[in-house]
Amino acid sequence: MKYFLPLLLTLCSPIFIFCQDITGLWQGTLYNDSTSQYLDYEIVISKESKTYSAFSLTWFLVDGKKYYGIKKLDVRIAKDGKILLIDEKLIQENYPVEYAQHIQQLNVLDIKTQGSETWLEGPFVTKRTKKYKELTGRINIKRVNLLSKSDLMQYLQTNNYA
Repeated sequence: MKYFLPLLLTLCSPIFIFCQDITGLWQGTLYNDSTSQYLDYEIVISKESKTYSAFSLTWFLVDGKKYYGIKKLDVRIAKDGKILLIDEKLIQENYPVEYAQHIQQLNVLDIKTQGSETWLEGPFVTKRTKKYKELTGRINIKRVNLLSKSDLMQYLQTNNYA
């Protein structure tokens, strides 16, 4: 028993993320550096066995009308404990123009906890293509109760993703 606590601290300290749960519903904003806009942003992360999966919902406001994009995300945990969320594919959208193909967004997030609140925050960058330059910005999302009002959760349940 006297070796258990030091062993636990040794294992969890450098890689704190492995000791924390990142699953659940996360809501907040995505700040786009290019447009100087805050966009409503939601992520749902789940875990089965040792594999994470996630979906995101981003709301856009163009000429006073709301548009959305729902994406499947690849979830990875870096050696330094950062949470990497990478666009895997766009599964639903109502964009006013044709979707620019092959643009991936990479989120590099840290998990933060203060009291009973937990949030993910950090930068994002999109993949540069021949036609489009990369976009950058910041994400700040807070874990909320799964029963909270969520357009993403409603979509996932309606379409049998959840």
